[in-house]
Amino acid sequence: MHKKLLIVAHQPSANTQQMLEACVAGSRAAETENVEVLIVAPLDCQPNQLLEADAVVILTTENLGYMAGATKDWFDRVYYPVLELKQGLPYALIIRAGIDGTGTQRAVASICTGLHWNLAQPVLVCQGPWQGKFTHQCFDIGQYMAAGLDLGIL
Repeated sequence: MHKKLLIVAHQPSANTQQMLEACVAGSRAAETENVEVLIVAPLDCQPNQLLEADAVVILTTENLGYMAGATKDWFDRVYYPVLELKQGLPYALIIRAGIDGTGTQRAVASICTGLHWNLAQPVLVCQGPWQGKFTHQCFDIGQYMAAGLDLGIL
């Protein structure tokens, strides 16, 4: 059975672009034959793309102690069209936080709870000054999500 992993990524900087690339590389390193990975920017992601997904990774920056406006816009547009149809959707959240990421984490968790989605991995908060380990952590999330879908555990 073919499955789809949707990565909704707001990557306004070279560092967040590296985080996305690492997540995608991790999903490919899982060497799954049955998982298709779709990468879409939040402002471009439509409800139908989410409806077709079997799991989602959300990558967002922390802006003024909250998720990026583009990520919030995406949630605003997809919430009601998918509310009844995607309950139980496995998701992972990656936050690039200059401060601490708690406001972003709390806001996204609240929305995902309302959608009845299931957190598949602990939230990854890449906090403070840029560190090379952020890309390794993003790689791991991408690999876990793709492998989990392929194995049927997500």
